[in-house]
Amino acid sequence: MKSSNIGGQAVIEGIMMKNGDDYAVAVRKPDQEIEIKKDSYTGFTKGKKILALPFIRGVFNFIDSMVLGMKTLTYSATFYEEEEEKEDAKPKTQEELDKESAKKEKRDKIMMGCTVAVSICLAVAIFMVAPVYIADVFRRFIPSHTVMSLIEGVIRIGIFVLYVTLIAQMKDIKRVFMYHGAEHKCINCIEHGLDLTVENVRKSSKQHKRCGTSFMLFVMVVSIILFIFLPKMALLPRVISRILLIPVIAGISYEFIKLAGRSESPVVNMLSKPGLWLQNLTTKEPDDDMIEVGIASVEAVFDWKAYETENFGKVYPQEDDV
Repeated sequence: MKSSNIGGQAVIEGIMMKNGDDYAVAVRKPDQEIEIKKDSYTGFTKGKKILALPFIRGVFNFIDSMVLGMKTLTYSATFYEEEEEKEDAKPKTQEELDKESAKKEKRDKIMMGCTVAVSICLAVAIFMVAPVYIADVFRRFIPSHTVMSLIEGVIRIGIFVLYVTLIAQMKDIKRVFMYHGAEHKCINCIEHGLDLTVENVRKSSKQHKRCGTSFMLFVMVVSIILFIFLPKMALLPRVISRILLIPVIAGISYEFIKLAGRSESPVVNMLSKPGLWLQNLTTKEPDDDMIEVGIASVEAVFDWKAYETENFGKVYPQEDDV
């Protein structure tokens, strides 16, 4: 299996797929029509060789994915905001609509920036800092630095699994996780040489080694290994060290996920299994309507027939021949 290098994200009632700098968001609107928006996004590493180096690029690619993710999530939400506004809206002139649109775009950019910043701070506080304080309770009983590092890591993973399990119970999140499953199934369908049809996507796996869920789990595993080799230190320096090492941990984790996406090595497959298992919490089986949205998003940015011709030797008739 050769990686297609396309990635994606589930959004509200839709899916975003990205191929290189191009991305497309397909959303199932309240009237059940599929709206497709295609655009491009140039990340931090574009044209900057030093930022594209291994172990450095992972940090900036992670930030890029968060920014683009929030942008596409906000876009998908507008369809349902507009539906609610239509119910009580009074007729407006085109000029009033244009002014409102400009204000909304500016407001959305500010909100997106604030949301990304707050999300990063909360993630650091919950998943990196909190486990240090919780684990410190056991320090008086356990003098071993190695054992304490392992306990801290287990607490960190436990908090993450608990968080995912709890949000998975929310009705809206369940639907997002179903679209997440559809996203993975579409990519797996292509990468296993199957035509991109609803039937083939339906029988494809909803787990994928390049998933962000696997990345997050590997971040925590890498942090356990890395923190074991740090010297024993007081509580505050220990907290600071965890925060300062986040870019290093993210860089290492990104390289593994990137390797996993293109390798069928038994060792890589074995190391990927915990992340694939955890995806059972963040991906659910989609219905056919969701699969259709995923297919629409893929086809907007990726020529899957050319990919399968190159990698699987398939031959498709040209449009002029049909």
